[in-house]
Amino acid sequence: MFPLRWLAVCPALFAATISVAQTAPVPAPVSVIIVGDFHMDNPDRDLHDMKADDVLLPKRQAEIQVITQSLAGFRPTKVMAEAPAKWADDKYTKYLAGTLPPSRDEVVQLGFRLAQTVGLKRVYGIDVDGEFPYEAVQAFAQAHGQTPLLERANAEIEAFTQEQTKLLQTRGIAATLRALNDPARLKDDNAFYREMLFVGAGTQQPGADLLTAWYHRNFMICANILQNSQPGDRIVIFYGSGHAFLLRQCVAETPGFKLVEADDYLPK
Repeated sequence: MFPLRWLAVCPALFAATISVAQTAPVPAPVSVIIVGDFHMDNPDRDLHDMKADDVLLPKRQAEIQVITQSLAGFRPTKVMAEAPAKWADDKYTKYLAGTLPPSRDEVVQLGFRLAQTVGLKRVYGIDVDGEFPYEAVQAFAQAHGQTPLLERANAEIEAFTQEQTKLLQTRGIAATLRALNDPARLKDDNAFYREMLFVGAGTQQPGADLLTAWYHRNFMICANILQNSQPGDRIVIFYGSGHAFLLRQCVAETPGFKLVEADDYLPK
């Protein structure tokens, strides 16, 4: 039981606490746009890859310039991208100096160009290596009659990939990026990883292992975003669209961060 003197002191303490809370400045939020993109240099690193034509062609360069100017309207204070930190530092230094050879890499075409346009001295490489144990999922599915499940899930992703390739050919880069960043589409994309949870039984859970590895990599990436941010930052992040759902979720659910829709700043 508190001594009687606390009864007289506590109201004053509570009033002081409320006063401090009312007058303490609230840190400005970190506003973040995540632009889910595609591999412009066709590296064939993923299960399903769009096929892009040469983005160094004048037509594509003009499109990228329009996209850059539109995103510059967000007034970013930082640009982050799907690249190792050292790679981004070294390449961007050469890019600013005009000594980087022509590159079709989307980090260069989108990230470097935007950063230079708004006068930034650095592009943050936030990529993290991770395991993707899909072979174990395939082996279990084949041994337990679940191959049709994988075939259906992959067919859905491949159909969307082909659709986006056609969109790129007919309507251009901006339209493709807008489609890739549609929130409903991103949710459907992430459903592929959830479906992997059906693959497994008992103590053998290769689908859960795959999902865990995928989530681990993405939240390691998000940790890099958070740890390289300051209150009031306005950040544009360029990352493969397959990562966008989880990165958006991480940003949106982190106190002090505000997710801004990419389509609000991508040209129509």
